[in-house]
Amino acid sequence: MPAAVEVDGLVKRYGSLAAVGGIRFEVAPGTVFAFLGPNGAGKTTTVEILEGLRRASAGTVRVLGLDPWREGEALHRRIGVIPQEFRFFEKITVREAIEYYRSLFGTAVDPGHLLARVELLDKANARFDTLSGGQKQKLGLALSLTNEPEICFLDEPTTGLDPHARRAIWSVIRSLRKEGRTVFLTTHYLEEAQLLADQVAIIHRGRIIASGTPEEIIRTHGRPSRLRIDGPPAVADLLRRELGLAARADAGHVEIELSDKHDALRILAAIDRSGLRWDRVATEDDTLEDVFVRLVGQMDEGTLKSEAPA
Repeated sequence: MPAAVEVDGLVKRYGSLAAVGGIRFEVAPGTVFAFLGPNGAGKTTTVEILEGLRRASAGTVRVLGLDPWREGEALHRRIGVIPQEFRFFEKITVREAIEYYRSLFGTAVDPGHLLARVELLDKANARFDTLSGGQKQKLGLALSLTNEPEICFLDEPTTGLDPHARRAIWSVIRSLRKEGRTVFLTTHYLEEAQLLADQVAIIHRGRIIASGTPEEIIRTHGRPSRLRIDGPPAVADLLRRELGLAARADAGHVEIELSDKHDALRILAAIDRSGLRWDRVATEDDTLEDVFVRLVGQMDEGTLKSEAPA
């Protein structure tokens, strides 16, 4: 099955500045793809090229097999878009907004069903200017679905939402994937990407610096699992002396990297035999956010090479 999104050697220049420097990636149909990066990394430029809002300087881009710039009219009928900080006509009601979009695309989607899907049915008759920021984002998501799109571009759809509203949006994203639709997600919430995404690409300074499933990225770029024990520095001294482990003591905690799952049993047995005081014990693993921060920092320091050079 052809890719929903194909990007090969994409470059976007503004004068002498290369905002996007020759990136390559693909998005499989029916998946959630998270495109991550700090502010100014090239995310928005890339997404706007995919949506047909900007023209690439070089490279090849295909969305649903179409060139977004040359075949934008045909593409826009097949995609849904929610921009960051969604805005709309201030005096229009929520239901009227759905009906307006429905008329533009010529679809027969039921406004009530769509509003219920994003948990906004109780605001059907409320004007846009009376909605909270989170409710406006929910309406933006509903409008992006009025044409029953094959791919949805969601630009930070949960920014500013309370935890309950965020989970409602997550539920919609998961349901879109179950329906076979593709979701192209940008977000600053790294735990959101780790929970939702099938594939992730991290961009910084216009280059892809890591890509793969969240688990693959964490496994490739993350630190080993650690055992964290509440105890005095003497516990670290014991483990270094008796087991030859690189134990580190800091502020009442001792942290030990685990090269093997059986290390944890050896560590606890040694501490128990010693009679030293210790308390709570827990294992820790890097999250996608930990890896993201480390990779971006390494690239800023010039110690990390991108995956896709220009």
